[in-house]
Amino acid sequence: MSYYFIANIRLRDEQKYQHYLAHAEEIFEKYKGTYLAVDNDPEILEGNWEYDRAVIIRFDKREEFESWYRSEEYQEILKHRLSASDCDTILIKGNSK
Repeated sequence: MSYYFIANIRLRDEQKYQHYLAHAEEIFEKYKGTYLAVDNDPEILEGNWEYDRAVIIRFDKREEFESWYRSEEYQEILKHRLSASDCDTILIKGNSK
C-alpha cells in the first residue's frame, strides 16, 4: 500500500526556504520518496486556500515514509522549512487494491 505525504506551504522567507529545497530531493530519493506534484498555483475548486505551494510525495511503504521523515538528514533540513514557512502536512494511505 502506498502512502502520500501532502504539504500545503505558506512561505514567509523564500531565501531560507531555498536552503531546504537545495537538499530535499536528494534525501527523498535516498528514502525512496517520489515527487508526484509540486504546484505553486493550484486551481481552487472549493473553499479557501491560503498557501503558496502544494506538494505531494509518494512512498511505497509506510516504513519508507517513517525512515525518511524521522531520518537525521531530513530532520536537519526540516528545521529550515519550518522556520521559513507555515505548513500543514498530512499522511494519507492509498487504496489497497
